[in-house]
Amino acid sequence: MRINYPKCVIAPFIVLFLAWTISCSGRPDKKNTASVKPVEISYAEVAVRLINMISPDENSGFKLKENIKVVLGLEDKTKLPDSILISFNGRAVTTLKSGSLDYTIPSVFTNATGRKSLKAVSYKGGRQQNTITRFMIIYSDIVPKKYGYKVVNSYPHDKDAFTQGLVFDNGLFFEGTGEAGSNLREVELKTGRINRQHNLDGSLFGEGITLFQNRIFEVTWKNKIGFVYEKSTFKLINKIYYPTEGWGLTTLNDKIVLSDGSNILYFYEPETFTETARIEVYDNEHKVDSLNELEYINGEIWANIWMNNHIARIDPITGKVLAYIDLNGILPASERDAETDCLNGIAYDPDGKRIFVTGKRWPKLYEIKLIE
Repeated sequence: MRINYPKCVIAPFIVLFLAWTISCSGRPDKKNTASVKPVEISYAEVAVRLINMISPDENSGFKLKENIKVVLGLEDKTKLPDSILISFNGRAVTTLKSGSLDYTIPSVFTNATGRKSLKAVSYKGGRQQNTITRFMIIYSDIVPKKYGYKVVNSYPHDKDAFTQGLVFDNGLFFEGTGEAGSNLREVELKTGRINRQHNLDGSLFGEGITLFQNRIFEVTWKNKIGFVYEKSTFKLINKIYYPTEGWGLTTLNDKIVLSDGSNILYFYEPETFTETARIEVYDNEHKVDSLNELEYINGEIWANIWMNNHIARIDPITGKVLAYIDLNGILPASERDAETDCLNGIAYDPDGKRIFVTGKRWPKLYEIKLIE
């Protein structure tokens, strides 16, 4: 086993060893009169603080596609770095040389909303010196549009269904429910009748569902495990695992998108359920937390905001909020009781271009049209 001793421990041992070697180097019958001198051990020069960051400040806000001006300063004007590496969100941007201390990060690097890191690393004599890291917030570059709604139709919905996931497919709904008695079910649109049902283990809290090809994907809340079913039979064909909580799911082309109750949306490859990308959702003023049930509609990700009667329409490329839909009042007070919970559940019929919404323990499911 190799033991790495600290330098402060090694140095005295080296001096003692050299002294012993010198004292024993003479012939046995002659007295060694050589003087012992301490041996100086040369260690690499300790890194020094060469630069500081004048701007931008920590948590400075910028708009999507905005340039970021970086201004650095010298800790000691007599000690100039040979070069300074500038990185943004983990990507190298440029290397400053010849005493340059200013740089403008171009807009190509600020192409997604979220909290991003800005790093400057100084070098001298081929060695890294000090590093400065600050975080920037990239906000949306637009004010989200605001939409209201018009109810086109209403349909019966199981009042006991704690709706967590909702998908429309060929005239039927697939619905995932949570809380005690979580289950996956196939439901008729016009009657609300449950055609078939698969119950989850009692230890699991069901969450979002989505369709991918002929399979249904379902996640659970805190167990970090999900399930893949055969759509036509609800037969379990696989299990999936993820490191976050599971809230909502939707399918975007060949990826499955997962929400975890934060402002982050995660993109997964369906076969291995490996994360391939993620976006942070922001509007023009703040991050949008509590993203819940999801639906992909005409190039946008729509997300229920937990404990809120609004749906956020999100650009899946940049993470910016394109619009909010205000659904306040859609379930009238006369239809509510002590068990009625929040709005949750979005489904889309791409053939009929119909939008459906419901909520947890709601007695109705609504088909709506948007009003600007």
